[in-house]
Amino acid sequence: MIAPLYAPLATYRVQFSRAFRFRDATALVSYLHDLGISDLYASPVFRARPGSRHGYDVTDHTMLNPELGTMEEFGRLVETLKRHGMGLILDVVPNHMDISDEANRWWQDVLENGSSSPESKMFDIDWTPPKPDLAHKVLLPVLGDQYGRVLESGELVVVYEDGAFAVRYRGRRFPLAPRTWARILEPLRDGVRPALGESDRVLAELERILTGLGNLPPRTETDPERNRERHREQSVLKRHLAALLGAAPDLSRELERVLESLNGVPGKPESFDRLEALLADQAYRLAHWRVAADEINYRRFFDINELAAVRVEEPEVFQVVHSLVLELIRAGYVHGLRVDHPDGLYDPEQYLHALQDACRRALEEGGHLAPGAAGDRAGYIVVEKILGPRERLRAEWPVHGTTGYEFLNLVNGLFVDAAGWTRLKEIYAAATGRPVNFGDVYYQSRRALLEVAMASELHVLARRLDRISEQHRWSRDFTLASLHAALREVIACFPVYRTYIRAGAAEVHEEGTQAILAAVHAAKRRNPEMSASVFEFIRSVLLLEDPDGLTEAQRAQRRVFVLRLQQLTAPVAAKGVEDTAFYRLCPLGSLNEVGGEPAHGVVAPEAAHQRLAERAERWPYGLSATSTHDTKRSEDIRARLNALSEMPDEWEDALTRWRAWHRELIGVVDGDPVPGPEEQSLFYQTLLGTWPAGARGAAVAPDYADRLSAYMTKAVREAKLRTSWINPDAAYEEVLTRFVRTVLTPGEEQPFLADVARLAGVVGRLGAVNSLAQTAVKLCAPGAPDFYQGTELWDDSLVDPDNRRPVDFARRASELAALPPAQDSERLKASAKALLARWETGAIKLLLIRQGLELRQRRRDALGAGQYRPLEALGTHRAHVFAFVRSHGPHWVLAAVPRLASRLAGTHPFPVGQPVWGSDTLLLPGGAPHRWRSVLTGETIESAPVTWLHGLRLAAVFRHLPVAILEGEAAPEEGASR
Repeated sequence: MIAPLYAPLATYRVQFSRAFRFRDATALVSYLHDLGISDLYASPVFRARPGSRHGYDVTDHTMLNPELGTMEEFGRLVETLKRHGMGLILDVVPNHMDISDEANRWWQDVLENGSSSPESKMFDIDWTPPKPDLAHKVLLPVLGDQYGRVLESGELVVVYEDGAFAVRYRGRRFPLAPRTWARILEPLRDGVRPALGESDRVLAELERILTGLGNLPPRTETDPERNRERHREQSVLKRHLAALLGAAPDLSRELERVLESLNGVPGKPESFDRLEALLADQAYRLAHWRVAADEINYRRFFDINELAAVRVEEPEVFQVVHSLVLELIRAGYVHGLRVDHPDGLYDPEQYLHALQDACRRALEEGGHLAPGAAGDRAGYIVVEKILGPRERLRAEWPVHGTTGYEFLNLVNGLFVDAAGWTRLKEIYAAATGRPVNFGDVYYQSRRALLEVAMASELHVLARRLDRISEQHRWSRDFTLASLHAALREVIACFPVYRTYIRAGAAEVHEEGTQAILAAVHAAKRRNPEMSASVFEFIRSVLLLEDPDGLTEAQRAQRRVFVLRLQQLTAPVAAKGVEDTAFYRLCPLGSLNEVGGEPAHGVVAPEAAHQRLAERAERWPYGLSATSTHDTKRSEDIRARLNALSEMPDEWEDALTRWRAWHRELIGVVDGDPVPGPEEQSLFYQTLLGTWPAGARGAAVAPDYADRLSAYMTKAVREAKLRTSWINPDAAYEEVLTRFVRTVLTPGEEQPFLADVARLAGVVGRLGAVNSLAQTAVKLCAPGAPDFYQGTELWDDSLVDPDNRRPVDFARRASELAALPPAQDSERLKASAKALLARWETGAIKLLLIRQGLELRQRRRDALGAGQYRPLEALGTHRAHVFAFVRSHGPHWVLAAVPRLASRLAGTHPFPVGQPVWGSDTLLLPGGAPHRWRSVLTGETIESAPVTWLHGLRLAAVFRHLPVAILEGEAAPEEGASR
């Protein structure tokens, strides 16, 4: 890949919110610079729903979020980064917007003016749904109860605000179309006429306003000029009404009486008839939130009603959504972009080309790029793309890589023992009484999602497919019901997030073909009672196998269906697997991760080397993540849980013992145990993964039980078996919470916490080795290492919102300041040994990161796009070493880490030194340096002849630390032999 104009060396992800603002990030820059970070990597900074803790619920892409600070404060952050030679990577959200807040002026305009609103093109709305009552209306599933009950309870209240009328409901505002104001203003006119007289100027002005409102075009108007005229006239009429009411107190008082009468009286159903008629005349229909699953007619982000999909494939919409971020690029404030959820877009490739073109223009206009430079990847862009185990990022996408989930799962799998993983599945099956079959659980979870939360999206697709079936005599006998059922099964069996078939495609690429064939085959196998012909019809449509005789319009109809289906398979995969199945089936929590595939979670060193070599060749500038704001568990929790695969017998004993101890604490709800065996296994794993390093039973922080209770509640809701976000079972959750709090309460006759602390000590130490190992790999592997906020020390964060807790940056800055200078060899060795001895503090991880990032600054050629080569070890423990070199010219970097360390350490606390490694040797490739310097301890290591090659004694490589990063410089004569 051609080197981009700009590429980060290492990124640090921060989550902005009202608790962490621009000024807080500015104060952090000096610390990040000293740590070795090149780029601040920010969550979305655009205006979001008030109180947003993550920024993905954007309400206005054209302005910064005022809760984060002003543009001046943002500018000071950027200037501070520049003074430290650092850049800013920004998260952009092109797929959706939050519509729950009135700050979303585009959505408000759609509600006010319907399909004729100029802003209606912003959102993916079906204005002609099958239900006639919803024609030219948006279904808004926002009510807490059935519409009639809410109406007659008096919760829907019409109000007058700043020259306009709206209906308020529990803090939300829904505008009333000006043409319908006559239902309010005519009673107002009639009420004041007797007192004012026909000739009164106030009455005359009110009549003129009513006449103007009556002349406005209807919301079904399609002529653009007439609609622009309506917008102008509405603005004028609103100003006139505001001026009139402001100057006529008697009129305002009469309006209050009119509104009071209109809003009805609870207990008198007939008093709400006028209000119901007014609401029926709007461009939206308020409905119970449960209606969303079946009848919602705007596309959502996943199944979240408050997040409406944006039609960013339209050039005008693209320009509006990206106007501010492009201005920030033009000004030199932003140096790269992270694209959120591209799989939700209509045509991801088209969007990414448009984004690159726009970035190029912004860079050229800002004087940051000479015209024609940097190829088709002028702007640094990474995508949040979830890749399956055998899936590769599309080479034609004009990006520099992904945000790193495939890297995360690749490296994590290196530290899972294959035999131990098999035993853990057997233990889980025995404890729960159910076989471990991930494929079945994935299918069941996806199918359940399609039947409930995303039923509306499936209905829309099925109707499209039904119309397509009418195009040809071979398919016209398929019923809507049979097509709906078969389509559900195919989507539930889809093996990847989506295929990437484009609108103008004549055929499907190989990866897409294989995915479609696999999905159809699996759907047929799981449904032998269904006609195979309907599955074959779906297969032919998805593979673009059009029958003869179709018109261009009919072919286009089929392509639209294929692209729309691709927009559904991705959220079904994400919600069905990561947010459902992973909470239903969890033999080893470290493998249940975003982008992970537990059934194939173990990664052999040879496979890891192959994938990393591919990464060096194809995507050397992508991000290398190990924790993100979306991960189910932090990198350190996963590292600890991986250790269980090395000690399955100890885990089985503990699980059996703890379940026996807590048998009397298990509750019963509707005949089922609470927590059930699955929940107990998850809870005990979570304890071992999050147990504070070095803590004893009574020393656990007071909020620990709160965190674990909140996590378990979220976990069972995500599983959607006994309770859910949609239908929370209060009794079930109360019993579960009581169990968690009871077992975490210290007591003299409570052996459990001491037992957990004992096993957690073993797991924690092995997990520390795993964590240091994956960090060393991340620092030296192809790609830019990405660090999630706070993970430079041990991090015990669970899934959000737990991973958005405040970070103690003062402690981290203090620990960093206490480290010796990066090149002070004598102090480095002493510090490394001392920090390993007190490993529980996590400062040893901080030292590793600081030293690794300092090396990246000095050896950016070798660790950027440098060559990647695997290394092989000789000796007793050869299978327990993962090592590789990166090189560019004379500069070489070597990374070596242990894996499955429990078999290495023996009686030693860590796998270091001669007693552990004996005479085992790490072979070096031809042309490699003979003299190496340890980046972590400052020591010099000399290679020695091994047969016809040279090698490094592993006892010397791991003399003081369980991981190693070495740098060397090949002499000219050494390089010549390469």
